Amino acid sequence: MNLEASLSRRVSETRADAESFLAALVRVPTDTPPGENAPHAAKAAELLEGLGFVVERHAVPPAEVEAAGLRSITNLVVRHRFGPGPTVALNAHGDVVPPGAGWTRPPYGAEIHDGAMYGRGVAVSKSDFATYAFALAALRDAHRAGAALAGAVELHFTYDEEMGGELGPGWLLRRGIVKPDLAICAGFSYAIVNAHNGCLHLQATFRGRSAHAAIPDTGVDALRAAVSTLQRLYASREALSSTRSRVPGIGSPTLNVGRIEGGINTNVVPDEAWFRLDRRMIPEEDAATVEAALREAIATPTPEWPAGVTVSVERLLLARALEPLPGHERLVAALSRQATRVFGEPIGATGVPLYTDARLYAEAGVPVVLYGAGPRTIEASHAKRADERLVLADLHRATEVVACALAELLAPA
Repeated sequence: MNLEASLSRRVSETRADAESFLAALVRVPTDTPPGENAPHAAKAAELLEGLGFVVERHAVPPAEVEAAGLRSITNLVVRHRFGPGPTVALNAHGDVVPPGAGWTRPPYGAEIHDGAMYGRGVAVSKSDFATYAFALAALRDAHRAGAALAGAVELHFTYDEEMGGELGPGWLLRRGIVKPDLAICAGFSYAIVNAHNGCLHLQATFRGRSAHAAIPDTGVDALRAAVSTLQRLYASREALSSTRSRVPGIGSPTLNVGRIEGGINTNVVPDEAWFRLDRRMIPEEDAATVEAALREAIATPTPEWPAGVTVSVERLLLARALEPLPGHERLVAALSRQATRVFGEPIGATGVPLYTDARLYAEAGVPVVLYGAGPRTIEASHAKRADERLVLADLHRATEVVACALAELLAPA
């Protein structure tokens, strides 16, 4: 039996174990905020050790975690060397956004209905803890049975993607804990992703002076200034759609205001109001230029601003766009060959309009792509929506693709 067939058989034989592994991870909440992620890392480490792996636990110091607005982070690293050669890292994140409303299945139940598992994080990206762990286990077992492989595979399971990844892969890479030659990061569909947007989050805070609502002229209405600035921003975003990226799948820049708060009570002139915005940047845009323009648009008073209002702008997140690095072609070629074979349709590389931890590997000079368990499109998985789901057949197919692609990448010269 050739190596490809052997790996396919090994993945097939462990399907039930992979599903149980994933279910156990989904049942441990990792809502961020609040970001209490160490318990999930402990469970993941226990499951990985149950597969026979040696697991390194890298706890991020509490002061760094607290400064990021989180509670606990323990990043996990598994290293398995087959021989001399390149190291390929497989990265997935265990932190998730809170479930929100509208679920018809328990968000932490990991229930299976009509061949799909439901739960927060089952698609993004606890699924790829299972994809990558069972792909590596298949390779390890094949190697023990005599398959020739060179190089190493590392699992990087981290817990900060929803807050930017700086305390996840960024933290591991900056400290030299990991130094891979190539990387594959969690995917959200079974396309291969080699580029994605950047993202800038800003908070604008407007300050005035409170007063009784019966005598509003004695106060300074901070909310009025915030609303007029929002109107300016909403008007400006219409122009963004006229700019389109040259990268297939990415589209245009976007601007979204996702949260706003202000005021003390209904009968009080608001002395403070703030909003947070999300600006997605296509790879062709310069992040510094985009940020400077937004800061100017927020800080420049509109005619509607009451006299005496002040504003401050704070950057909450800057995630730079992912652009392909030389060497990523090896990853795309191996994954494309195997995915096309397994799925029975052409699977190539494309861009996506979101941002991910993959950019941190690229910023460290590591060629990287995204690939993992998921449906044909991100939308089909209900990622970050109610009833997030993963078709389990896609989990097993992705595991086979990753295992066989790694075998290509680690073939002896």
